[in-house]
Amino acid sequence: MSTKSGKPKNLTKEEESLLQDYSRDLSTKSSALFYGNAAIISAVPIWLYWKIHQMEPANNYIYFLLVTVVTTYLISFAYKNVKFVLKHKIFQNLDNVVQDEKDKKNDDRSLKKKNEIAEFEATTYSIFYNNSLFLFILMVASFILFKNFTPLFNYFLSMGLSAGLLALFSTSK
Repeated sequence: MSTKSGKPKNLTKEEESLLQDYSRDLSTKSSALFYGNAAIISAVPIWLYWKIHQMEPANNYIYFLLVTVVTTYLISFAYKNVKFVLKHKIFQNLDNVVQDEKDKKNDDRSLKKKNEIAEFEATTYSIFYNNSLFLFILMVASFILFKNFTPLFNYFLSMGLSAGLLALFSTSK
C-alpha cells in the first residue's frame, strides 16, 4: 500500500470501502449500538444489588457509576472482538452456500449483500453471546463465589470478574 518513498498510495473509494468491510474498526452505528447495549447490561446488576443485596443506590451511586462505566467499556470491547471473528466465519459460510454466476457486476452486488448479512448476524450474535455469558458469570460470582463478602466488595469483585473474564474470553479465537 505504500511506495518506496514511504508515502501511502491514494486508494479509490472502492478500495477504501473494501478495507472498511474487513477491518476491526466499527462504524458509528455499530459503536453506538455496542456502547448502548453494554451500558444497559452493565447497569442491570444495580437492581440486583439494590433489591437483593440491600445496597441503597443513594448511598452507593459513585460506586455504581464507576463500575458501570468500566464494565461498559469491557463489554463493548468483547462485543467488538467477538463480532470481528464471527463476521469472517459467517461470511465464509455464506460464500460456501451461495454460488452465483461469475458476472462481475452481479458478483459485486452478491459480495456486498453477503457482507451486510454477515455484519448483521455477527452483531446480533455477539451481543446475545456476550450478554448471556456476562450475566451467567455475574450470577455465579455474586451468589456462589463471593456470597460471604460484604455487598460492596461482592459488587466490585463480581462485576470486575464478570467483565474481565468476558473481555479475556473474547480475545481467543
